[in-house]
Amino acid sequence: MYEWILPSLREILAENQSTVAECSPAKAEWQWRISLAATEQLLINTLATATADANQGLVLAAPAPLFSLASLTQSLQTVTFTAKPFNPLALMPFEMPTATESADEVTPHESVLPLLPADPLGKEKFCLVFTDKFRLVLILAEHNSQTSFLFSFEPEVVEQAWRALGARVMLTNPDYFADLDALVKKYAPAAPDYRTVMQFSQLLLQVAPEPDKESIPAVAPVSTPATPTSRPDVELLQAFAHEVRTPLTTIRTMTRLLLKRRDLPANAIARLEVIDRECTEQIDRMELLFNAAELETSNSAKSAHTQLTAMSLDQVLQQSIPRWQQAANRRDLTLDVVLPQQLPTVVSNPTMLDRVLTNLIDNFTRSLPAGSHIQVHVIPAGDQLKLQLSPQPQCIDHNKATTPTPPIRKALGQLLMFQPETGTISLNIAATKHLFQAIGGKLIVRQRPQYGEVLTIFLPLEVNAQVNAKQW
Repeated sequence: MYEWILPSLREILAENQSTVAECSPAKAEWQWRISLAATEQLLINTLATATADANQGLVLAAPAPLFSLASLTQSLQTVTFTAKPFNPLALMPFEMPTATESADEVTPHESVLPLLPADPLGKEKFCLVFTDKFRLVLILAEHNSQTSFLFSFEPEVVEQAWRALGARVMLTNPDYFADLDALVKKYAPAAPDYRTVMQFSQLLLQVAPEPDKESIPAVAPVSTPATPTSRPDVELLQAFAHEVRTPLTTIRTMTRLLLKRRDLPANAIARLEVIDRECTEQIDRMELLFNAAELETSNSAKSAHTQLTAMSLDQVLQQSIPRWQQAANRRDLTLDVVLPQQLPTVVSNPTMLDRVLTNLIDNFTRSLPAGSHIQVHVIPAGDQLKLQLSPQPQCIDHNKATTPTPPIRKALGQLLMFQPETGTISLNIAATKHLFQAIGGKLIVRQRPQYGEVLTIFLPLEVNAQVNAKQW
């Protein structure tokens, strides 16, 4: 049951999410502010290459206009909902300024609509964005003395949010509803391009400052040590990873349905297969980010360790090696895997191991120049199996050989790193090591002369497999 005759936006988003993270008012407000900053920058980037059309998007907001940059206010139609006493200007939402009014004071792209005094929506801060590229809803609301920040790129969720707002427009300003509804329908409720959602998450991490005692007051007593759950950027990364997976999964499902058709030309099939592969890679990548954030927000990795089991590494590698080599070939690299004749059984998590190894090798190949040769060597090491990843120098002049320069990496929040040369954003080494620990392994990173960065992974052998490994 809703609190009022119409649902609030908080209720709509809460119904469509498995969990709602409630936190302190200061923390939720901080999440709201940095998300608005990321949204503003995303709009700037999205509309920058558009035409000079004054109506490139629609923003519905409360309790006040949220964007003030001229490049946005001139390109977006803005409607502000307010619970303040009824504003007569709301009856003329598209009224042009008179000759005595300054253009800075009133613009033809801004209008104000009232909310009824009893409407609980009047206590919420929200932002609905409609453009040709994406739809987005952001909510900051208080419920039962708890504050929560929610958001969604899901077209269905944004559509439900608009219906809730549209019903209120019908109550307070029915003559305006038809025009506003037509404007919303102009921007079709299609799933956003995953690259748009990725760009939004990257912008969010860029605008998010390092949390400190001034920006996020501690809820626990001063004597209580900080816990991993008090890291807002990690929690937001977890939320964004979840949001990205949903539209990608939809795109991949539709792509695979199309691939079942028998009347498609060969070039269409090839392109659909590329889409399917790209979606799968990004879904796995988002799943890995989600898992990394989940580890950071838990007090221990015990939950991950309970999923460890004896597994065939040979089966995982046979499925993964072709994908690794294809990804390397796309970057003009060669990748060879040297395996023993028989691989012992290791103890790990099959799905997570494949995902973590693939992410590690992908990041490794992105840091190397075109033409490089990479070797993955698997050998026994006592009661462990060692998997070593290293670039191989093809032609070395020992008189001129120098130590390769390691790639430049810049930190983005607690879990991510950014490589300026390639524009790649990925999990940092610390987070990757934590993931390997969670699946029973260990990652060591070293710099070696003439080779550069060498990555070594150790995986524990099954007890019975340790005897066989000694016979290699």
